[in-house]
Amino acid sequence: MSDESPEIDVYQTRTFEKTLKKLDEPLRDQVDDEIDSIIENPEIGILKKGDLSHVRVHKFKINDEQVLLGYNWNEGRLTLTLLSIGPHENFYRDMSRRRKADLKALK
Repeated sequence: MSDESPEIDVYQTRTFEKTLKKLDEPLRDQVDDEIDSIIENPEIGILKKGDLSHVRVHKFKINDEQVLLGYNWNEGRLTLTLLSIGPHENFYRDMSRRRKADLKALK
């Protein structure tokens, strides 16, 4: 018997990819560690309501600044889609503006 968990496919939106690329290497490593935490427990983030009901948000700190990572977890298909990352300021407003594109990427 094996204790191996099923393989989770991880995808990134272009928005997430561009933001991550702008970070310094040490910060990128911290974000990678947080992504690993999400992969280990995809329900770690808080499921949002309303027009962002497709998003879970995981909060963590980098250099004493709170950072939010928005992602979608599809348990049926075992897919994790990284949607957005950034400081709390304007995070939800920007997520709402990209809602249509994010939903299209999740199909």
